[in-house]
Amino acid sequence: MTFALRLCAVLAALFALPAFAEPALPAVTATPLGDGATEYSLSIQVLLLMTALTLLPAAILSMTAFTRIVIVLGLLRQALGTGQTPTNQVLIGLSLFLTFFVMAPVLDGVYSNAVQPYMAGEMAFEPALQAAAEPMRSFMFAQTREADLLSFARIAGDEPYASQQDVPFAVLAAAFLTSELTTAFQIGFLLFIPFVIIDLVVSSVLMSMGMMMLSPMLISLPFKLMLFVLVDGWSLITGMLAASFRAVS
Repeated sequence: MTFALRLCAVLAALFALPAFAEPALPAVTATPLGDGATEYSLSIQVLLLMTALTLLPAAILSMTAFTRIVIVLGLLRQALGTGQTPTNQVLIGLSLFLTFFVMAPVLDGVYSNAVQPYMAGEMAFEPALQAAAEPMRSFMFAQTREADLLSFARIAGDEPYASQQDVPFAVLAAAFLTSELTTAFQIGFLLFIPFVIIDLVVSSVLMSMGMMMLSPMLISLPFKLMLFVLVDGWSLITGMLAASFRAVS
């Protein structure tokens, strides 16, 4: 099975509603009316699923490496000063592919431990859902700061947890997302430093030459692009982002 099909199977099993495991439950109900017409109505499970489809992409991406990657790439674009180049579509596409690369071992674990037994009828829905959550929890725990976890435990009114198994999934997800935002901004700060230095040097040179009406950004942009290309910046950035997850996962 290809990775794309495996990913679809994992996501479908993770977020499927238990009610759809019952074949006797009708998705659409037809009610005959007195004048010979028929009224059709959706079951509550289908309605809930259609409503959840608008929230699932954000929920899925918030529990993966996507948040850190897309923020770092966005800050890199601002540090370069290239405006909307690369475009948002390019950055999101690159972030998605890097996310698939980083999350491949986790998704493989979800597929082999939960999706495959569930689709083969060897495991019920609830045990399969719990088995699918374990690789995700392990990944999120590896990237979550203890301070953020304790902070959200305090907000939830819970005492410090004795083990990782005692941490509710909602608390873990919130702490993980906060930690990812912090890490992304830390990486972005380090990326800004060399480009800010170039801007300062160019501004100082222009001021000393009396060219105060000339925009420093216009002069510094080619130098920043040249520096980024010479050091093979895209390979360094993407490799660093992938390694930042591998180092602790």
